[in-house]
Amino acid sequence: MKNENKLSGKAALVTGGSRGIGAAIAKRLAADGAKVAITYVNGKDKAEAVVKEIKAQGGEAFAIQADSGDRKAVAAAVTQTVKLLGRLDILVNNAGVAVLGAQGTEAEIEASLDRQFAVNVHGVAAAVDAAAKVINDNGRIITIGSIMGDRAMFAGASGYAATKAAVAGYSRGWAHDFGARGVTVNTVQPGPIDTDMNPDNTDMANMLKSGLPLKRYGKVEEIAAAVAFLASPDAGYITGTTLNVDGGANA
Repeated sequence: MKNENKLSGKAALVTGGSRGIGAAIAKRLAADGAKVAITYVNGKDKAEAVVKEIKAQGGEAFAIQADSGDRKAVAAAVTQTVKLLGRLDILVNNAGVAVLGAQGTEAEIEASLDRQFAVNVHGVAAAVDAAAKVINDNGRIITIGSIMGDRAMFAGASGYAATKAAVAGYSRGWAHDFGARGVTVNTVQPGPIDTDMNPDNTDMANMLKSGLPLKRYGKVEEIAAAVAFLASPDAGYITGTTLNVDGGANA
């Protein structure tokens, strides 16, 4: 848990922090000295395992059950974070869903779009709106987008790509809204990352890797490192930007 402690005394909320990229972000922020709260929907055991690991390394962490597709639940999680940690300095909007595949019936399309926008866009906006009331000056708001917000890499991802383009646009606008308080707002856009939802060494993964300059999938720790940098004092003059961590996919 001992790192450079650049975030000592800070408190962070990471939505969707029970696994994958979110869990890696929570662990990294804790390693850098922050107290951390994470949200989860159904994965209570996984969330508690992340909390246990952070505590075992000397950190402070809590898990909060909240569906990021429910605006009231998201806002309540922000409020609960402040109650548990005493403050809020860093908000990481990581929770997200993807419904990929060929277009189906009109009802299927509507359902998939509703869920994706509820979690990936409206949930993010709800978290930021709630955080605006409690986040400390010179705080950090970081949203995990996707390079698909800039470039749809394959068929069947139009709805997901649209949600990720939306949050990148939101972040640019929020940079103006929060700038006078010294709060920075940025988006991190991962490329293909090895997670349980998008594992390496599948036919799809091998196809994607063949088009990458680095010819490999990224690691969750590499996304966490980018978030940790943007959350640190070193990134105090970076706001309204989009950072691609994508192995060169958008090069």
